[in-house]
Amino acid sequence: MEKQTYQKLNYFRYLFSLLLFGSNGIIASYISLTSYEIVFLRTLIGSLLLITLFKSAGHKIDISKNKRHFFYLALSGIAMGVSWMFLYEAYQQIGVSLASLAYYCGPVIVMVLSPWLFKERFTLPKAAGFGAVLCGTLFINIQAIQDGKTGWGLLCAGTSAIMYAFMIILNKKAHSLTGMKNSMLQLTVSFLTVAVFTGLRQGFIIHVSQGDWTLLFILGLINTGIGCYLYFSSIGHLPIQTIAICGYLEPLSAVVFSVLFLKEILQPIQVLGAGLIIGGAVFAEVTFKNKKSNLLQFMFGISSLLKKNNNNHTI
Repeated sequence: MEKQTYQKLNYFRYLFSLLLFGSNGIIASYISLTSYEIVFLRTLIGSLLLITLFKSAGHKIDISKNKRHFFYLALSGIAMGVSWMFLYEAYQQIGVSLASLAYYCGPVIVMVLSPWLFKERFTLPKAAGFGAVLCGTLFINIQAIQDGKTGWGLLCAGTSAIMYAFMIILNKKAHSLTGMKNSMLQLTVSFLTVAVFTGLRQGFIIHVSQGDWTLLFILGLINTGIGCYLYFSSIGHLPIQTIAICGYLEPLSAVVFSVLFLKEILQPIQVLGAGLIIGGAVFAEVTFKNKKSNLLQFMFGISSLLKKNNNNHTI
């Protein structure tokens, strides 16, 4: 019973972190800085929070115990930093909704590789879901190009997805590092990665307006610090394909938030693409599981809402 309660707690942590991450693009869109400056300050504030909490709790780090897992976690942190820089650039180039949907092709890459990397079974429903995601991605990218979206923006979104997949895979391999230690180390390495890029590009002098500080602290402390702790303290206890599938709550919430708060509008074919990406991914996880049928209905209901919203606006 205690094990089931602990597992439910991990699911709750994971899902709540995804909702926080889903609002990242909305908050960042109101900050008047470049994409890499936002990521630099976000990871700086978030990592300082986790380091403070880690030290306050009396935790210590002993790298000598398992150097290989520390190495995997360091690589995962680097992948996360690179992924975020490309993702935030994609936010500015092609919008939050499209960038988020493209970004979450990363978990599909993980799903495809998991049978070889983690010996997890790749079933027919998962293959069908993967095919739907590929079609959805094609629909979105074709329409984005026709709408005049920059090839650079689409490339950034695609690269962020690939790096996101590396982040999940490498973090999963560092299975002896969990909880606060995992979160703190991962985010700190991510910050150092972004700091090196920022320093080489422009130095560390960043002019931040007074109005941006509040949003930066929300993004750094809550969405990044607390969000990363919830995320990385839970994924080590969940199946890799469940992480990949349930993770689609993040782009789903990002699309809904972008429609509600940024008034972004998806073309009909993009609505179809979004439905295929999210619906296909969810289908791979919940097929033949009646207890999760309500989740499917919820996903398709959101797709209908986006389509309705699209029809009520001039495209």
